Amino acid sequence: MKVEALFYEKFKDRVHCFLCPHNCVIEEGGFGKCNVRIHERGKLFTINYGEITSGALEPIEKKPLHYFKPHSYIFSVGSFGCNFTCDFCQNYTISQFRAKSEFISKKDLMETAVKLKNNIGIAFTYNEPAIWYEYVYDCARLLKEKKPHLKVVLVTNGYINEEPLDKLLHYIDAMNIDLKSFNDRYYKNLCGGSLKPVLKTIEKAAGVCHVEITTLLVSEKNDDLKEVESISKFLSSIDNNIPLHLSRYFPRYKFKNPPTDINFMKEAEAVGRKYLNRVVLGNIY
Repeated sequence: MKVEALFYEKFKDRVHCFLCPHNCVIEEGGFGKCNVRIHERGKLFTINYGEITSGALEPIEKKPLHYFKPHSYIFSVGSFGCNFTCDFCQNYTISQFRAKSEFISKKDLMETAVKLKNNIGIAFTYNEPAIWYEYVYDCARLLKEKKPHLKVVLVTNGYINEEPLDKLLHYIDAMNIDLKSFNDRYYKNLCGGSLKPVLKTIEKAAGVCHVEITTLLVSEKNDDLKEVESISKFLSSIDNNIPLHLSRYFPRYKFKNPPTDINFMKEAEAVGRKYLNRVVLGNIY
């Protein structure tokens, strides 16, 4: 469904989208870098409002959130599109392409979440929830107004500007944020983004809701103990109880590098534990 987007302004014969740090200036008929926000006749529209590509009731640990309502289940939904172009994307079929979807209204989504047995809320995941912003915001607000006991979770790359983040955080209970690297060149060359905005998101979110961090350790790219140490030091400077998930990479999408070495994963865990109280290895079994 196409609806008018939030967080944009007219800029001569173009529009300036300031939802995320790309700050795209879009010509008539063109899309932003996320490929879901289009300029038509002086207005910016989002084309993925309410468009669901995936949905499942899943363990909260799969998000991964190991320290937020452990052993519970949460209704997880996603759409299509992303503001990153990671060469190793695990969900590239929906993040990098317009996948088949089904429209579900915010009211129907809430009612589904309420009816599901043993469900604690809604998790916006699979693709990037930031560029699904209008729907995520509407659903989160409705859920908190009507069923405040249910939880709202974001699984995100953290690449969002501060104004939209502040507006959304009022309704968020927990976030898992991908901190893909502590190297801006890595972000630029492999992800199509930058590091600093993600660090700002982590700092701001950690003061408002429960936050856990995931770093995918990609063979021959960021499988470096100094990198893990830098990430761990940064997180500990905010709160040494922030959980860090160090996730093992497997070949995917455009990347054919071998899986991350298991021994390195264990060494990385030991480095992380020098600074953080909660370090979890993922994708190792």
